[in-house]
Amino acid sequence: MKGTNLNQIGITFKGCGSFVPNQNLSNEDISRIVNTSDDWIKTRTGISNRRIASFDENVSHMGYQASLKALEMADWPVESIDLIILATSTPDDLFGSAPVIQSKLKAKNAVAFDITAACSGFIFALITASQYIQSGSYKRAIVIGSDQLSSYVNWKDRGSCILFGDGAGAIAIEANQDCNNFYGFQMKTDGERGNFLNLLNENKEGSIVDNVNFRQGNFSKISMNGQEVYKFAVREVPLIIKKLIQIAEISSSEIDWLILHQANQRILDAVGERLKIDKSKILSNLKNYGNTSAATIPLLIDESVRNKKIKTNDLLVTSGFGAGLSWSSALFRWG
Repeated sequence: MKGTNLNQIGITFKGCGSFVPNQNLSNEDISRIVNTSDDWIKTRTGISNRRIASFDENVSHMGYQASLKALEMADWPVESIDLIILATSTPDDLFGSAPVIQSKLKAKNAVAFDITAACSGFIFALITASQYIQSGSYKRAIVIGSDQLSSYVNWKDRGSCILFGDGAGAIAIEANQDCNNFYGFQMKTDGERGNFLNLLNENKEGSIVDNVNFRQGNFSKISMNGQEVYKFAVREVPLIIKKLIQIAEISSSEIDWLILHQANQRILDAVGERLKIDKSKILSNLKNYGNTSAATIPLLIDESVRNKKIKTNDLLVTSGFGAGLSWSSALFRWG
């Protein structure tokens, strides 16, 4: 198998973890606040439930809990972590929430920072961590996706409030001189279509003193053109995955699991069909959690590893896609 990055230092996957809040918001619950129904939501999205973080829970708390489980599976002493990357679009602190997780873990030897790429964020973060490791700069990394989109949902907008939930997932990767299980990646951005999915600053104008104005910082609610996002995903995601597996010189039949960002079941089905990957190989937990943005892929991987669907040496192709617009794919073997 040929990869897009042929470096002397390889990468292996050592552990995973996830966390979801206890509060459950069902389709029936949503039908009490907007004109919809359980059948209407399930037919159009595949979602039945989503988890909502309570007032006492936040992105760093969820990311910390997911990281603890990944560390436990990896069996690493916390002092051995060199790098923590948090993918999130909803940080507790705009200056960054990864350092909070570093502090909670007591990972005093790790550098920690955030990446913002919305629903593409986790794959972007995984790729970033892989480059640090393959360059020889770091040996062990925790890559986290954690988002709390419930804070920015317009709960009166039927088109978007049915989609989103909160959660976190984490994966532990490390350098390996004898083996490389990370075969390659692709990344793309198209800012021309960025207005299809936004969480914008409200742009309220304030005055400091006479003749000195400023823009007050305060974010609005999620705004989405669902039809355009759907068309973007079903066209671009198969293309970027096809390019990746062609470069790696494998066929789609060799893939054990297709793991896509959990946005909409119709997108998952359409991408699988275009790639000619059997539905039995397309993992999904969308019905239980909805779209948790950067958390969907690591959350799904963790559940699938723990329920023994994903086994050591299984070949995974993943893709994140969303706001930016941005999309990416990564090919790796678990273990």
